[in-house]
Amino acid sequence: MSFVYGIVPSRRLGRSLGISPIPFKVCNYSCVYCQLGRTLNMTNERKTFFDVNVILGELKEYIKVYGEDVFDVVTIVSEGEPLLFTPLDELIDGIKKMTSRQVVLITNGSLFYREDVRKEVLNCDIIMPTFDAGSDRVFKEINRPYGKITYEMMYNGLLKLRKEFKGQIWLEVMLVKGLNDSHEEILKLKEKIERIKPDRIYVNVPVRPPAEPWVKIPDKENIEYAKQVLNAYSIEKMADGSFLTLHDDYTSVVNILKRHPLMMDDVKRNFKDSEKIVKKLLKDPSIEKYHYNGKVFFRFKKV
Repeated sequence: MSFVYGIVPSRRLGRSLGISPIPFKVCNYSCVYCQLGRTLNMTNERKTFFDVNVILGELKEYIKVYGEDVFDVVTIVSEGEPLLFTPLDELIDGIKKMTSRQVVLITNGSLFYREDVRKEVLNCDIIMPTFDAGSDRVFKEINRPYGKITYEMMYNGLLKLRKEFKGQIWLEVMLVKGLNDSHEEILKLKEKIERIKPDRIYVNVPVRPPAEPWVKIPDKENIEYAKQVLNAYSIEKMADGSFLTLHDDYTSVVNILKRHPLMMDDVKRNFKDSEKIVKKLLKDPSIEKYHYNGKVFFRFKKV
């Protein structure tokens, strides 16, 4: 399958069945902490990158074979930014016709300044935007947005979404040492977030290999301060749980790696013939081995 992947264990959502409607690393941000590396195609143009019916056809086939009991949510999350896909409403509505599970959209939240985008996502159950900065300066430093996107546009878009969207908004704040983890910056975040009025707030840290090698996890004291001040849940550890494969194990591992780096230990724990898989990954030119935070990861790279 090209668009449906997982099951991936999620720290926030349980067993997540992923749907990816965006080509690899097509995004309007190039976040310094991105677990998939630097953005390869920086764009703010929305497109129908793939046929909605083909994507939904894969989901239909998956549910026919495995049923709904193996996953808790269907998550629209991409190798890039899913809000760049249109018609997003047709994709969301099509998913909801096939399953009783909640539909979750994971997004950088950049395009909610556009009325058409806000309308297209109204049928989601949960929207999970990223919100890492309390000021324009930090926004540019940490998210590195497409040139036409300003902090004011992004922020006002989230405020409008909150007024119009009847589902849940779960905000995620990624803390990066030296950029947005000081007491001053966290208080700025608190002021902005209070106006958005999210249903939940999550504090995250870069536990997987970031786009920039200088990105570091903040000190524990700063993480705890942010959790307390923002009244936030913590997801600073990687999720426990098993992966469900849709293809042969090697293809499944590569499909996950296109959206989600894996620790070598996860591959060894979760897949049959793991020694053969690891050896093959080490020889695959589209896969890079990455040492980060005392652990060994595999990550997809475009060749």
